[in-house]
Amino acid sequence: MIKLIEKIEGEAKLDFNMKDGKIDFVDIAFMSTRNIENILKGKAAFDALVINPRVCGICGHAHLMATVQALESCYKDLQLTNKAKIIRELTLNFELIQNHFKWFYLTLLPLFGKKQQVLKATYPTQLMAKAIAIFGGQYPHTSYAVVGGVVCDITHTDLIKLQHYIEETVKFFEENLVRSQSQSFLESENVDDVLSKEGDLIEILKIIISNEWLELGKSYDRYIVFGANSYFTKGKSMKTRLSNNISLTSVKESKQETSYAKNVSFKNKYYEVGPLARAMINKTPLIKDAHKRYGDSMFSRILARVCEVSQLLHHSKKLIAELDLSEASYIKPSQEISKLTGAGSASVEAARGSLIHKVELENGLIKNYEIITPTQWNLSGGTKDNPGVSQKAMIGLEEISIAELVFKTFDVCSVCTTH
Repeated sequence: MIKLIEKIEGEAKLDFNMKDGKIDFVDIAFMSTRNIENILKGKAAFDALVINPRVCGICGHAHLMATVQALESCYKDLQLTNKAKIIRELTLNFELIQNHFKWFYLTLLPLFGKKQQVLKATYPTQLMAKAIAIFGGQYPHTSYAVVGGVVCDITHTDLIKLQHYIEETVKFFEENLVRSQSQSFLESENVDDVLSKEGDLIEILKIIISNEWLELGKSYDRYIVFGANSYFTKGKSMKTRLSNNISLTSVKESKQETSYAKNVSFKNKYYEVGPLARAMINKTPLIKDAHKRYGDSMFSRILARVCEVSQLLHHSKKLIAELDLSEASYIKPSQEISKLTGAGSASVEAARGSLIHKVELENGLIKNYEIITPTQWNLSGGTKDNPGVSQKAMIGLEEISIAELVFKTFDVCSVCTTH
């Protein structure tokens, strides 16, 4: 049976092979591409700062961050002020938070029969878009981060606005997702404590429990995170065995015959990326407890993503407190990029997981550009003998509608994936 999956970023075609009333294998295909990587070839290096944020309309800011960091890694002696680093991290935090709200209310809730609540997403996402625009001037498709720093010079008035947007978003979280003080939610270390509360998240988790869906969505129980910053930790985890020794050189891409998306693996193994992976690497107590009980199920995956909203809001408050407005926003590089020859790479954590950019420059022109997106990790189209992460999570299910639910807990984005 072939099913076209919509209400994601773009479209995906799932070909379900059934055997004895159960899903035996799922072939995942993305049917179109915009060839961003090829468009970049031959362009001036700084053109990537304008083109790449347009890879995706919902996580374009992550692409800007990965682009500027990849270009900066081509330099040997480039310097950034702490102010520039904090501002970049803040805006990326805000995009992740916005993405998580959109996913929960626009993608997830309708699958649980909660279509009447989709408009709730508009208010917090609008607040986070305004927060990004304070630094970036606009959202989406900002290009305010440049090699050497950022081009904004914010004021104390800007910070007051920013703090207001964050407090309003925290208030929305407390009044809707988990009806309690967000600090109390952050300090929760066991699932029972969370389930004793009320809110949109709790309602969804209880539906999963009442329908006996706690085993749904399990895959390899392997996680990887490449985009380290002041909050996220770089590393990989295999069934709670944690290692921080990972390198981009072990990441491998391969083409698929039936899809414009490419497979991606680490040391020839498929790994899950995203909020659940980040929580496992960060050893978040609440998510560790959910994982201990239910493994890499969709219950754990949903809880981890909503939990990250609260985490990033509170971490952003700390980052703002560390901002020194007297610092420079930009330090001019010692070498003009128009004369630069070299190669570089970078990884940042987008909403869906690790986003990797690799660039080769020759006299300031882009000789080659490679983008590896989170959806490539989670939706790699493996074989029946070696299925990808989401494929494995759907194998054995009896109902296509349930398989679609599991599929969408990975938050599919075909736009990024077919770049």
